[in-house]
Amino acid sequence: MGLVSGLEVIEQCMSRGLVAGAFNTTNIETTMGIVAAIENTGVPTFIQVAPTNAVLSGYDYIYDMVSRRLAAVDVPVALHLDHGRTLDDVSASLAAGFTSIMMDASGHDYDQNVSLSQQARRLTPPRYALEVELGSIGGKEDDLGPEREATTDPAQVAAFVEATGCQMLAVSVGNVHGYAPDVRIDMDLLRRVQEASAVPLVIHGGSGLPAEQLGRLHEYGVVKVNVASDLRNAMIRTFGEAYVANPKEYALIRVSRAAVGAITDVVESRIRTLNPGI
Repeated sequence: MGLVSGLEVIEQCMSRGLVAGAFNTTNIETTMGIVAAIENTGVPTFIQVAPTNAVLSGYDYIYDMVSRRLAAVDVPVALHLDHGRTLDDVSASLAAGFTSIMMDASGHDYDQNVSLSQQARRLTPPRYALEVELGSIGGKEDDLGPEREATTDPAQVAAFVEATGCQMLAVSVGNVHGYAPDVRIDMDLLRRVQEASAVPLVIHGGSGLPAEQLGRLHEYGVVKVNVASDLRNAMIRTFGEAYVANPKEYALIRVSRAAVGAITDVVESRIRTLNPGI
């Protein structure tokens, strides 16, 4: 099938009552593990990379790696820019072939957030989904955190969605980036945001949220849940355990394949938690 637009993933999920996982990749092992889980579950999915991770290889390499692996996969998958904070991020990822975009201007004030999001909308082809963020999600991603944290104000949602022309709205409702096992979503706030939004919602920070909340998100208009820390930990843990077991280990391909398996298990578990009926 190859890559599809983010809008197609959204439409497929909404028509089937599913929630798409959005899994961050950086390298071949992570990509192989994510795609294996997608094949096992058949759920439409986003594979994504943030600019902070694209510095390792560039957007072109990520596109080539993901698109090659997906060429023979019969499940809709979009390649998504996660937390693009500048218009240059948006332009560079689109030029590489990405099919879904996040413009994260949440670190700016409301008017500047709207302005940058509108500019990103003009850069993004109509069939490619645009995700924007209202409020500011806390926690750290790649050791970077926001200058401020702010929950999403339901009173601002309708006007913000209309002004930006987005297809997905990332919200701050108690979720945080990174792995924070004690964090919980404020489900009452999420419901009020849902009622105000004309587009489906996105939850960032899926690694630390409890299964009972993840399994209910489809009831609250959520179409996409981001998961990164769990995957990265699975890979680092696999290599770390191999070294501890044998400091003279040199069979890189064996350890790499074990890491692929560990990542597959994590991704498949998250997809099934998000979609209890599959």
